[in-house]
Amino acid sequence: MLRGLVPFSGRGGLLGRSLAPLLAAPSRGRKTRHDPPAKSKAGRVKVPPPVDPAELLVVLGRYERYRRVMTALRGEFKEEVLRKHYAEKYGEVWKQREEAANKEHQELMAWNDTENRRLRERREERLRKEAAADQERRLQGAQNRATYMEEILKEKEKEVLQLQEEAKNFITPENIDERIEECLDNPRNYNFAIDKEGRIAKRSLLP
Repeated sequence: MLRGLVPFSGRGGLLGRSLAPLLAAPSRGRKTRHDPPAKSKAGRVKVPPPVDPAELLVVLGRYERYRRVMTALRGEFKEEVLRKHYAEKYGEVWKQREEAANKEHQELMAWNDTENRRLRERREERLRKEAAADQERRLQGAQNRATYMEEILKEKEKEVLQLQEEAKNFITPENIDERIEECLDNPRNYNFAIDKEGRIAKRSLLP
């Protein structure tokens, strides 16, 4: 209906061309980073979705295993393709090289077994020496403890003998009269002063 109203010649053609952008579908461009946010989203805070740590750990582990498996498969397939290509191109040379590689591998495996045997023997010898040293250390510790206990028992016996010797001078109900008479016959004066060297400097007289 609008085409019938707009002429297509003279100025009408220019008018039709000028109305062409108005008749097109409106296009909406994206905002730049400097444009303010919309009013409906002014206070929105972007929060990432919650992630379960255990599930994330499992997923990362599975991705890592997947990448390792895929890398190994790619390397294996690539090596197989290159081997086939080389065998097709250099058949006899490849066989000789394969035999040489197998022979070298067998020699290396034999050398590895020999080294493992030698290291096992050295390890067993070292373990035997360590066990013997540990046993000797335990015996020495037991002897030291026995010697220490004997010394303690001797000291205790000496203390008991000393106490028994000192007990002879203890005051008992049987000798209390005798000890009182002995003290009266031999009075002692403990009222004295000493100097820095511990000598008696001054003594008071007994009454």
